[in-house]
Amino acid sequence: MVDSDCIVINLRSAVTLVLLFFVNGIHQSQTALNSMEPSSKVEYQKNITSDAEPISIPQNQTSSCPSEIECKNLNVTCLNCNYKKNCRYGKDVNITCEVKSSYACVGEKTFNRTMNCRYCYQTEIWQHRCELKGHCNSMDPKARYKTNCTVYDNVLCLGNREFSKRVPCNWTHGYKWSTALIISLTLGGFGADRFYLGHWQEGIGKLFSFGGLGVWTIIDVLLISLHYLGPADGSLFI
Repeated sequence: MVDSDCIVINLRSAVTLVLLFFVNGIHQSQTALNSMEPSSKVEYQKNITSDAEPISIPQNQTSSCPSEIECKNLNVTCLNCNYKKNCRYGKDVNITCEVKSSYACVGEKTFNRTMNCRYCYQTEIWQHRCELKGHCNSMDPKARYKTNCTVYDNVLCLGNREFSKRVPCNWTHGYKWSTALIISLTLGGFGADRFYLGHWQEGIGKLFSFGGLGVWTIIDVLLISLHYLGPADGSLFI
């Protein structure tokens, strides 16, 4: 005769494996979607860090120096500019730029441009991009982390175009609040919501306690709905 305890353990193991495959599939699909649309992450970061209007960057000027456009419209990386380091900070100043000899373009190769007098590390948040990093407590509004930033190619500034900066922990790994809430309402009793958010230890405990006999399940639904419970890596919901 088969031991009833063994049957219960085997059933729990089977349910655990099914839930792990289910949650992992959801997370991988969202990660793939984020990788296909990297511009959405940049747009998200701009929206949560600044209310100012971003500078429009033409797609054909982000990483090359096309020969079919006017010289004065080329990126800064295609030019040699005579920066005035003795300018007054925050004031607009005219500088002379010349197209590098290795690039071809339409029109005059020497021209004037107007720039705001400041170093690259002093540019606005929408004028440079920064590497997003994990393991940062984004729930703390004062939490920051050090990362590497690069000024966009159409921005004129003094000094190095790449610099280190401490930025707020406003970043996301693609976890959706709506998805987490739906999982918590439907499969929360099996710990699926905890597994989805990366809280594996709590998820296992929740699974084998049958959602804390329902009490834990109700608490997690409330915590997720109120945004008190988020991803384990500290990132924000999208």
